[in-house]
Amino acid sequence: MIQAKNIHKYYDDLHVLKGVDLHIKKGEVVSIVGASGAGKTTLLQILGTLDKASKKEKTVFKIKDTDITNLNDKALAKFRNENIGFIFQFHQLLPEFTALENVCIPAFIKGTKPSEAEKRAKELLDFLGLSHRYKHKPNELSGGEQQRVAVARALVNNPDLIFADEPSGNLDSSSAENLHNLFFKLRDEFGQTFVIVTHNEELADMADRKLTMVDGKIVV
Repeated sequence: MIQAKNIHKYYDDLHVLKGVDLHIKKGEVVSIVGASGAGKTTLLQILGTLDKASKKEKTVFKIKDTDITNLNDKALAKFRNENIGFIFQFHQLLPEFTALENVCIPAFIKGTKPSEAEKRAKELLDFLGLSHRYKHKPNELSGGEQQRVAVARALVNNPDLIFADEPSGNLDSSSAENLHNLFFKLRDEFGQTFVIVTHNEELADMADRKLTMVDGKIVV
């Protein structure tokens, strides 16, 4: 699913990623842990195509056998919309839209017919136990409900790959546990691949593989 070799990232003179090598198989749930400043979020943003690695001769970066380094910005945005979903610590829902509308947004960007987008969005919200929340706006939802809406939004285009950055960091322990279990249920139900950056050791240890980052490199 993901093949990455010799991934570097510089911000001016700051060398954040120092030659990361990573291979993730389809259907894996992989957690990435490490101290703050180790480079976890930077790596996740590059793997999720939200940022670009610094150019190096021997760098390789492929997702689903597509060479990401050769895509222009327009092609990259299209690839991201069709193949990748994101879940962040803060749900990033648009406050003026209902739960249903928020979930539909990536599908609308993709060009899906409104009726089809809404049907898929309702299926996901139903699956996540939110069938009674279609018309509620984010400020009318609990923290756990908001994060489940964000999960539905990440899944609406049926992406093969989900990136999550501290997805339960803003939730109480009960909601966090429910979200963690949900990731594995989704993997088993839909076959998605998950890459999760987290400080939550319980979630990290649940993963098929736990990778540890230290000073810009993966050491485990």
